[in-house]
Amino acid sequence: MEPQLLHSVTDSVATVVVHHPAKRNAMTAAMWRSLPPLLDALAADPGVRALVLTGEGGTFCAGADISTLQDSPEEAQRLAVAAEEALAAFPKPALAAVRGHCVGGGAQLAAACDLRFAEAGALFGVTPAKLGIVYPASATRRLMSLVGPATAKYLLFSGELIDTDRALRTGLVDEVLPEGELDKRVAEFGRLLASRSQLTQAAAKEFANGRTDRDGHWAQQADGSSDTAEGVAAFLERRPPRFTFSVSTPR
Repeated sequence: MEPQLLHSVTDSVATVVVHHPAKRNAMTAAMWRSLPPLLDALAADPGVRALVLTGEGGTFCAGADISTLQDSPEEAQRLAVAAEEALAAFPKPALAAVRGHCVGGGAQLAAACDLRFAEAGALFGVTPAKLGIVYPASATRRLMSLVGPATAKYLLFSGELIDTDRALRTGLVDEVLPEGELDKRVAEFGRLLASRSQLTQAAAKEFANGRTDRDGHWAQQADGSSDTAEGVAAFLERRPPRFTFSVSTPR
């Protein structure tokens, strides 16, 4: 099978799989290029309420396919940044499910997700200093917002890999699961995310990502939505809520 991004939808959760096992799921130019339109399609699908990004087999993503950097490193970086920004802007909750190596461009993708769950034994690294590459400003700022300036500098200056204990301690990952339990936990948490109010999630995601010009927009969306009334009614009636707001619907 050619290197590509595979996707499926189960229980309202879309799973995107980085599939390039011959090179530890390294991202080719075509794979970087295909991610933004795929995310656009999943964002527009009302049947999708959350996203999981993972890698084929025992590796999340070893970064960019180095052979693609030989001809035009600037173009390769432009494609990686465009993919990263599209993932960060995905309007529904996005979760990276990490096992094995999560390095370079793979770490960029994981950082662009809202949450990161990892299997014990996973390794994380940001490795441009090993290649003499200037790490993109957007990716640097995103990394620093997750782990703080000291750890961001450690990762960027050294290119060293860190284990899940340190990744959890510094905020790079949110949960670490024992070997063999990652898929079960991700599926369970994905269903939980899909059951919650997309109105709450979408507004919170924008605010947490630093948007300061959308307060009025989200107040208007809340006024026109039945999610609050449904949530209160469900709580009082001791039943699961049936939220209907969707960012997939043009508003």
